[in-house]
Amino acid sequence: MSSHTVIDNFLEKQQFEVLSKIVMGTDFPWFFQAEINENDTNRTYFTHVMYDNYTANSQHFNNFLNLALLLKPKALIRVKANCYLRTPRIRTHGAHTDYKFPHKGAIFYINTNNGKTVLESGKEVASVANRILFFDSSKMHSSTNCSDQKARFNINFNYL
Repeated sequence: MSSHTVIDNFLEKQQFEVLSKIVMGTDFPWFFQAEINENDTNRTYFTHVMYDNYTANSQHFNNFLNLALLLKPKALIRVKANCYLRTPRIRTHGAHTDYKFPHKGAIFYINTNNGKTVLESGKEVASVANRILFFDSSKMHSSTNCSDQKARFNINFNYL
């Protein structure tokens, strides 16, 4: 049995276009993070946490609620947009778990680029617009930046 599932063209085209315009638009606020995770403290990126600690904390959360409900969660833990800026070469970030307790994860890719998600098994999932990756985010995994677009954008869901 596979430890992950990838589904392309996850959303209807019109719904996807609305969400991608929000995330990659000029009115979407991004917040600087001084480190990627506890295992990669030398690289930076930008996030926008829409939902955390079982509470919506962004005016943009309602735009992503229908997408979150497609995951059929018993409970949402966190919904976070990520923006990894382009660098001259792809850099794989330090492996990490999202939370130490058992939970589910999904990464929804906003734009196509040469970045990827690297799972504990070594499987690499390419960043393809409107693709979703379902996996156990309590297991080690890594992100990367990209080198062929201005930035790599995705939405990270953690849920029960």
